Amino acid sequence: MKGLASKDPATTSEYIQHHLQNLVYGRLPAGFERHSEQGHQVLTENTWTLAHGADEVAAMGFWAVHVDSMAWSIGLGIVFCLVFRWAALKSNPSTPKGFINFVEFIVELVDNKVKESFHAKNRLIAPLALTIFIWIFLMNLMDLVPVDLVPKLLMLVGVEYQKIVPSTDPNVTMGMALGVFLLMLFYNIKIKGFGFVKELTMHPFNHWAFIPVNLFMELVGFLAKPFSLGLRLFGNMYAGEMIFILIALMFAAGAGGSIISGGLNAQLFGEGTNVFLWLVTFLLVCFICLLNLKGKLSTGKTALYSLILLMISGGILGLSGGIMQLGWAIFHIIIVTLQAFIFMVLTVVYLGMAHEQDH
Repeated sequence: MKGLASKDPATTSEYIQHHLQNLVYGRLPAGFERHSEQGHQVLTENTWTLAHGADEVAAMGFWAVHVDSMAWSIGLGIVFCLVFRWAALKSNPSTPKGFINFVEFIVELVDNKVKESFHAKNRLIAPLALTIFIWIFLMNLMDLVPVDLVPKLLMLVGVEYQKIVPSTDPNVTMGMALGVFLLMLFYNIKIKGFGFVKELTMHPFNHWAFIPVNLFMELVGFLAKPFSLGLRLFGNMYAGEMIFILIALMFAAGAGGSIISGGLNAQLFGEGTNVFLWLVTFLLVCFICLLNLKGKLSTGKTALYSLILLMISGGILGLSGGIMQLGWAIFHIIIVTLQAFIFMVLTVVYLGMAHEQDH
């Protein structure tokens, strides 16, 4: 597949495929035929390299690494640790203000939810729940960043593919679900011992003749928990990203309005787009929102001034696409938060079940 770093995707299909392609590093087998802008190349030996297209990703097999998903997820995890450590150091017995108050609110919310759902004693559960909730929330929140912005900027330095939402990668979501599954298995064995085996073999029918049936039913239910946990998060975030893309493609001409409204645009920084105008308008909208957060501008005036800027920079068509994407982005904020909350709550519930002595 010919690389798309040097030009915009020619068709809607190419744009979507390019946008959904991860930056993958893996081993291409000897004899593989590579097609690039430099020409045709046949590899004489196994080669570790970055993939240029879906065909190369498929040839790399299972052990290929999604570099962008790893980098963004680890980076966001580090951001979470640094920000919350800073908040912990700045907190004091007096009434907290500003961001410190917000952090304390989140901590109390998670702590109360853990107390409601987890009735055993385990000092790991509350910090684990807080980490899961904030980490997944930050990964999901990247879906509201103009997705063309970062990939287009990285294309300028030669990075051909880039997905900035780690939770739209099933490898990330299933990896987190696998971690929860291992904890479930560990605590079931640690707390219940042989009782865990009895739980799998003697329920729901308490007779030795039904052991194969019981084992099959219990194992299916036990394994379904991590699978549903990971696939639910991936499916919801992937669907949300696809809707952003489809809305953007409907209003590809309105680059200024669409991007500022929190969506995507296939023509960002492409031919006919005034980059300076987009950047100035984007900064002005951010400044207006900042004034609103500080209480110096009412919400009504914030919306009015933002819409005026969108109309000036993007035109009527761009404003139409921007309003659609803004509406979906606002709704998507609920999805972003809800999916992180559901993953956290189910993790706590599953680990609580692992600590229960009775089935």
